[in-house]
Amino acid sequence: MPRYFIEVSYKGTRYSGFQVQQNANTIQSEVEKALEICFREKFALTGSSRTDAGVHALQNYFHFDSLQELVNNFNVNFKNENLKRSIYSLNSILPEDIVINNLTKVENDSHSRFDAVTREYKYQVYQFKNPFYRDLAYYYPYKISIENLQAAAEIIINTREFSSFSKKNTQVKNFKCSIFKSYWYTENGLVIYNIIGNRFLRGMVRGLVGTMLQVGTGKITLNQLEEIIASKDCTKANFSIPPHGLFLSKIIYPYVI
Repeated sequence: MPRYFIEVSYKGTRYSGFQVQQNANTIQSEVEKALEICFREKFALTGSSRTDAGVHALQNYFHFDSLQELVNNFNVNFKNENLKRSIYSLNSILPEDIVINNLTKVENDSHSRFDAVTREYKYQVYQFKNPFYRDLAYYYPYKISIENLQAAAEIIINTREFSSFSKKNTQVKNFKCSIFKSYWYTENGLVIYNIIGNRFLRGMVRGLVGTMLQVGTGKITLNQLEEIIASKDCTKANFSIPPHGLFLSKIIYPYVI
């Protein structure tokens, strides 16, 4: 049976997360519904990265199998007219806060979750009242030392064990992650954290950002951040920051999508 990757972007404000849940509106349920209406076939989607309620994505993927030949060739160009019509139809069915960017045929054993090489997240903070950032960034009207934030981010890039930044009741075999980039920068009135890694634990990015903001405002020191990491105790990290400042921004695969 042919397998396909479908690339999506979404604003997560109205949704109870990425993955299908009973009695809850999710990104996956909306995409499955649109696919069924468009192609008159039931689909079971597998997601590449789960995002929590309220979290957004500039790029995320599902894979699924189909009884039909939805795309004739591997890595077909987006200019293909049949593909353009299919994507247009899907987007006309989907709510305005979910968008299909591409639909690609892949090898039958390709897996959107397990084949991902890196995932990239960003978290946006704004310090001065701005109605246009309300649903897309965290309002944090306190004095922040960017220098201290950068020093904290350097500690994170050299960390391998992230037990302290994983929420409880998570089903993982280990808490080890490889972080390739970790840094803060400012842009258009926003203070933004950017992180790239091979995998991320449940609540990990929000826990990192919340704890680093405590460093940035002087509530804790860099030494205390290192102690939190060494403790492997998630009760010592700060997970209290809201989801709406978090974006899954990019996923990289070892093959062309």
